[in-house]
Amino acid sequence: MQGQQKPSIDEIDMKLLRLLRDNARMSYVRLAQELGLSESAVRKRITKLIKTGVIKKFTIVYDTGSEIRAFILVRTQPPVSVPEVSKKILSLDLVEAVYEVTGDYDILVMVRGEKIDDVNKCIDYIRSIPGVSGTNSMIVLRQWV
Repeated sequence: MQGQQKPSIDEIDMKLLRLLRDNARMSYVRLAQELGLSESAVRKRITKLIKTGVIKKFTIVYDTGSEIRAFILVRTQPPVSVPEVSKKILSLDLVEAVYEVTGDYDILVMVRGEKIDDVNKCIDYIRSIPGVSGTNSMIVLRQWV
């Protein structure tokens, strides 16, 4: 929402967002019960959160147990901007998320592939993007939720 005014979010909106984060398939009826609101009020709040860009998408988190997950740290250099590099990285099918971060690197990329070679090809592509001056990658061994 760069350049736009941030939407006003109250405590009920925050509770609604937490409920949806934990279970994006929760019914409007159940959400209304949890929040102490009418179903209609919940629908209006969700619609507002979508229209204002607070809710970007509804998705699932999955784990097939056989995939390779990795985090790739990316360092950039002028004149190519971080958003420009990030958009190119987002075009890759393996990419789950791209974040602009602080520290020695500018971008953090989450990727998921069927095999290590998939992740390696992703890293090779990222390194070939104009404006990328370096990468560092970490393979996920285990996840605790």
